[in-house]
Amino acid sequence: MGKLYENKRKPARTGKKITVGRVSDVPPGRGATVKLSDGKEVALFNVNGNFHAIENFCPHKAYPLADSRLTGNLVECNLHGWRFDVRTGACFTKKGCSIESYEVVIEDEMVKILV
Repeated sequence: MGKLYENKRKPARTGKKITVGRVSDVPPGRGATVKLSDGKEVALFNVNGNFHAIENFCPHKAYPLADSRLTGNLVECNLHGWRFDVRTGACFTKKGCSIESYEVVIEDEMVKILV
């Protein structure tokens, strides 16, 4: 499967809660790229009203996962089909290739991510 890529846009864990938008901004069954103020980014997904955030990065070829196909709790990278659980970041394609997941909270219809 070749060389794995390092995610240079992965947010550092700071324990901060960041407001990223409204619940209505991401319809059910869709993903969105969330760009943070420091240039880092995460992929935010709405799975039937439950929001999940993971690295916006497939370690195989560095493709953005927010732009990929979401089926239930699985996102499949559009480039080569690597699959990840949006709840945990677990990779189902290659052992040891899981990505970070981030806690999401909804407060007053606003989506907030703990980084």
